[in-house]
Amino acid sequence: MILRKRPSMLGLFFVLKGSVIQRIWMQVTAIFLIGIAVVWAHRNLDGVVPGLDPTPFSLIGVALSIFLSFRNGACYDRWWEARKLWGLMIQTARDIQRQSVVLEGTPERRQLLLSLVDFARRSGSQLRGKPEAKSADDALAEATRVLSKLETQGRLSHVQALVLHESLNRMNAALLGCERLANTPVPFAYTLLLHRTAYIYCTILPVGFVDTLGWVAPFVSALVAYAFFGLDALAEELEEPFSGQLNALPLSAYATTVEISMRRALGDTELPEPPKAVNFVLS
Repeated sequence: MILRKRPSMLGLFFVLKGSVIQRIWMQVTAIFLIGIAVVWAHRNLDGVVPGLDPTPFSLIGVALSIFLSFRNGACYDRWWEARKLWGLMIQTARDIQRQSVVLEGTPERRQLLLSLVDFARRSGSQLRGKPEAKSADDALAEATRVLSKLETQGRLSHVQALVLHESLNRMNAALLGCERLANTPVPFAYTLLLHRTAYIYCTILPVGFVDTLGWVAPFVSALVAYAFFGLDALAEELEEPFSGQLNALPLSAYATTVEISMRRALGDTELPEPPKAVNFVLS
């Protein structure tokens, strides 16, 4: 995830880190070159590139921008829901940390809280498609076994054990919500329709403005292509909030946050470094 202060007005034009321009510059350049070819052919080859009324192109552009905005909104909702689910995981881990104070100083509490650290780490790996030898479910199962043992021994009352079990259930529900997002993308047909329409529109756009704009048409077409292709590329990144792309969620940082909280509660002094952005990127 990109973490940086907003650049100055001039600096906005030179920011590359986190920008989609690195993914779309070839497409934008291609539209610009097509625009140059269209203007040249219109002026030098009679009848090859006829002049057209730009009004239909303007109307199609408005409609396409609205549909792209809807898709971006849907993809951002996925990204934001994933962020809320991870926020719930971190909050619930801290809840368990406080709820387990009755076990302070016992090896069972250490085992319980460290299982939450394992859960956060393994959840991040699973969601990024890099599962470890043991799954996040195994970490929760270990925590459940600890609680069941303590309840059987009478060291936790039924109410105390129930509260802790409910907290573990919330963490499991948060992970299931993340897995739902990871395994259920935006319908492909919807994505394909907008993607294909944007490319066709930007490719023929210079023809619609060759009469009214002349040699300015390639520049206008490239600017429109930058906006449409950029929105399309950004939606692809937001659609997959757990990927390793620059605008994805920093799952490793979230897991480290959980580890710091749990180990500090256990009295450990050798704690991991707090997550920091490196070159404006928090991973």
